[in-house]
Amino acid sequence: MVTSYRFDVPRLVVAAPSSGSGKTTVATGLMAAFAERGLAVSPHKAGPDYIDPGYHALATGRPGRNLDAFMCGPELVAPLFAHGAAGCDLAVVEGVMGLYDGAAGRGELASTAQVAKLLRAPVVLVVDASSQSRSVAALVHGFASFDPQVRLGGVILNKVGSDRHEVMLREALEEAGMPVLGVLRRAPQVATPSRHLGLVPVAERQSDALAAVAALAEQVRAGCDLDALMALARTAPPLSCEPWSPTTAQTGGGGAAPAGRPVIAVAGGPAFTFSYAEHTELLTAAGAEVVTFDPLRDEALPEGTGGLVIGGGFPEVYAPELSANGALRAAVSAFAAAGGPVAAECAGLLYLARSLDGKPMCGVLDADARMSERLTLGYREAVAVSDSSLAAAGTRLRGHEFHRTVIEPGAGSAPAWGFTHPERRVEGFVQDGVHASYLHTHWAAEPSVARRFAEAAAARTAAVREAAAARR
Repeated sequence: MVTSYRFDVPRLVVAAPSSGSGKTTVATGLMAAFAERGLAVSPHKAGPDYIDPGYHALATGRPGRNLDAFMCGPELVAPLFAHGAAGCDLAVVEGVMGLYDGAAGRGELASTAQVAKLLRAPVVLVVDASSQSRSVAALVHGFASFDPQVRLGGVILNKVGSDRHEVMLREALEEAGMPVLGVLRRAPQVATPSRHLGLVPVAERQSDALAAVAALAEQVRAGCDLDALMALARTAPPLSCEPWSPTTAQTGGGGAAPAGRPVIAVAGGPAFTFSYAEHTELLTAAGAEVVTFDPLRDEALPEGTGGLVIGGGFPEVYAPELSANGALRAAVSAFAAAGGPVAAECAGLLYLARSLDGKPMCGVLDADARMSERLTLGYREAVAVSDSSLAAAGTRLRGHEFHRTVIEPGAGSAPAWGFTHPERRVEGFVQDGVHASYLHTHWAAEPSVARRFAEAAAARTAAVREAAAARR
């Protein structure tokens, strides 16, 4: 018997003609403004970006979640959305790049437009109007007519210079039959600081970020018609999909959860801020107890650690502080040397290296890392080259690279991944229980990796307990 699921939540996709138009400003401001009205707002981000969801979480008090049709597949976009938005009054999805920009050479794949169609959600187009007047109508008309399946419900004009400028823009869009749902003036005081990989994460500027989000809410509240935006959101029809469940994703693979509820330590704090919420949920569903620690401050791993996850972030910014915490570096090194399972992505890879910009790191890997002028950015198709605590050889995953560092050598004698697209090369390190790589992956696409890692952590915990019992 097939059960029909109908998931109904008001929703909006905030898009733009191009990057830099103000999507993050508007999306975050809308989330905060609606949350201030007492609504439960579910925040989402199209694409692989880790940083914007941190601001979304601050605005709403709920985890910021990514919707990535490349890494997870189009079929998981609506279920993951429904999982995050369950019980909410409104969902706001911030787009990625320009509305129709997606994975290079793959048509609409992973574009904001594809996400909007998969969610059957109306789109609000944020237009940087700072250097145009009547031409805005031609621009918006082009975006509205390019794909008839994308429903453009209105426009928010950003960086409007004056009352006269606003009048000209409104007149042009009225001729085009496109509703203006908001007008925002230039407001540098609410700009959020950026550096080499985008916005500075929330965890590094908590109090300033709170103030910035509050200012964005005020700007949006003053300049946007929130009632009209909510009315537009309510026009989204129900979705016929079953919400994604970490428990179902794990139990669907068969077998019992690993015995003993192993402790899996996950690096956090200002230096390690990149993480998908679903990873922790999958590890928990696989039977693990997830405990967060801060490599900048904690001098030991959490008690009873059976597995170690070190995700993405900015260790290059904190290299002196990370290096100065010699006690934790030694603990991580000893854990890895004893065969403990370690999953390290990007920042975690750098932390496990011998050095980073000349500063001693954990020395788990016989490799050195440094900052580079070159930005490495893009989607990757990968296959696991070597059996590891994270993935069996032959496991195929799609992922994303995003860094301005290099590590030499780029791969160990047992590489982690072989990239099959867009270029063919091997990358990363597998040694003992360690899996370390630049590649960011989304475990919802292949829940078996979380289960495999939890099982490795459980086995490690059992082995330590048996050895301790034998010594008594």
